[in-house]
Amino acid sequence: MEKQQIIELIDANVNQVQTLIHERVQIWQTYVLFSGLWWFGVFLSIFPWILWIFLRDKHSTDRILYVGYFVIVISLVLDILGDQLGFWHYRFNVIPVLPTYFPWDITLMPVSVMFLIQIKPKTNLYLKAIFFALLTSYVAEPFITWLKIYEPQIWKFSYSVPIQFIIYLLAHYSSRRNKFKELT
Repeated sequence: MEKQQIIELIDANVNQVQTLIHERVQIWQTYVLFSGLWWFGVFLSIFPWILWIFLRDKHSTDRILYVGYFVIVISLVLDILGDQLGFWHYRFNVIPVLPTYFPWDITLMPVSVMFLIQIKPKTNLYLKAIFFALLTSYVAEPFITWLKIYEPQIWKFSYSVPIQFIIYLLAHYSSRRNKFKELT
């Protein structure tokens, strides 16, 4: 296949995707924006951060935020991959053009991990990791599925357990790093 034919195929595909995104935004504006589940998503996007601001360990704010940003990046990447590969999809998005559920990736995952790392820091990290993995996989995911926000296609809740376990372990490991060189 010639370079020009490949370019035309890619451009045609991009045009189809843009048409579908435009249609998705229209559906969102008409049916989702300001609905109960949209407001629920807005609440989930803001309230946990407010709670964290007041309840965080003020002496560890920078370290814990570092971990939170780390979890946000991992969550976003994995969520986008899962959505794009057709493992699941979301309805009632807070922001229509994002293929992820904003409250989950930007708020619930990182804030939960940040709180768990802060609370009882001497508790066995594997116990905390399994608690986090089971809570997110068997409580949070089924709950947002029940609300019809999250629709697993070929994904099972059990598949999330080892992933959430590893995310927590990596976050915990990141929270213990202290070899930052001072900027000069």
